[in-house]
Amino acid sequence: MLLMLLPWAASAQFRSTMLQGDESETVQALRGHVSYWTAAALEGRAAGSEGEKEAAEYLYDILEGYGVEMVCPRQGETFGIARDNGDTLTSRNIIGIVQGYDVKLRDRYIVVGARLDNLAPGVLTVDGEPHVQRYPGANGNASGLAMLAELARMVSINAVLFRRSVIFVGFGASREAFAGSWYFLNRSFSDVPGIDAMINLDMLGAGEEFYAYTASNADLNRLVAAIELPPVKPVLTAAEPYPSDHRSFYSKQIPSVFFTRGIYVQHDSPRDTPDILDYELMERELETVYSLCRDLANLDRAPDFIAESGSESKDDKVYAYDAVDFKPTFLGSAYLGTFLEKWVYPYLKYPPQAVDEKVQGTVHVRFTVDRKGKVGDVQVVRSVHPLLDAEAEKVIAASPKWKPAKLNGKTVPCRITVPVEFKLTKQATFDIKK
Repeated sequence: MLLMLLPWAASAQFRSTMLQGDESETVQALRGHVSYWTAAALEGRAAGSEGEKEAAEYLYDILEGYGVEMVCPRQGETFGIARDNGDTLTSRNIIGIVQGYDVKLRDRYIVVGARLDNLAPGVLTVDGEPHVQRYPGANGNASGLAMLAELARMVSINAVLFRRSVIFVGFGASREAFAGSWYFLNRSFSDVPGIDAMINLDMLGAGEEFYAYTASNADLNRLVAAIELPPVKPVLTAAEPYPSDHRSFYSKQIPSVFFTRGIYVQHDSPRDTPDILDYELMERELETVYSLCRDLANLDRAPDFIAESGSESKDDKVYAYDAVDFKPTFLGSAYLGTFLEKWVYPYLKYPPQAVDEKVQGTVHVRFTVDRKGKVGDVQVVRSVHPLLDAEAEKVIAASPKWKPAKLNGKTVPCRITVPVEFKLTKQATFDIKK
């Protein structure tokens, strides 16, 4: 429960104190977090690895120590991802909350997220000899995680300044089609309509520019531009610098700001080490993000979800999949196999009668992703059996929203056809074939 403190108890914005050596408390904390998350023992924090689990537990301990109310176990809220070889990858989200003080708005939420995972070690052959390469992921994304942790500290200290509640999430398996953020929104968090805005933090310690990407949301653009005396001013951009977990929130029509410095020279390489980060710059960025988080939490009216200005086509034509400039994307991926792997096959049920009758085959289903990303006009174009046809249609018709296709800069309806395979094993069970 939130302790209702007097407004003057924390009347000034948080500012870190300077320590010996002219390095602030916040900078030292950022260094410490990054050092832990890039340690060789974590081996890159690949999704589903023991290193990702240890990274998650460290984040839990830090948030709890900063006074954040944790709403998941220390090992995180776990979820599974089916792999091509039949194995299941187990990842996890870490979730904590700082309760808002306003009784009318404390059940409305601002979500702040950062991805936990990076890359598994690889083997490079030099002169016929194998050499293990590790990918520390200092900027991708130990930098964003470290800023999330220190932002949680600032919000926790100044909780009496926040009308809405702020939820902090470390997303597992982000590099697996943003699985952690998708799971949070579709399986975990029970009050998605209560989320008024999201802030995503990814790759913030190295790069040329400090970007704020809002998908051209006018309300968010005004808020970012109005940040009072930002220590470092973000560059508002209409072009997405990098795909990340904000995409899952866009699919739910939740206004989101993605803070990043975008792709950098050492990206996804063994050279992505703690020494490439500018920690003093990260501290200034953190102050800017804190200001926006506070402003969002204190709005009388939540920002609207606004599609990109002038981006919607007015004609009724439905375009072929290969006729558009930018194909529809599901969970951030334009690869249709992602839709099959992440949605269709996990929820497809082999009809018992079809099992008894030993019916199997590939049903081809056509559907349309409209300008708003909604799936409709689902129909079987190559049938196998009425039972299999109906099951394939049902699962596809229940699909979450996609990001719509674009042609000449306008969103357009797009027609897609996918093959849905039903295959019996010797044990007459459904083989999930990707």
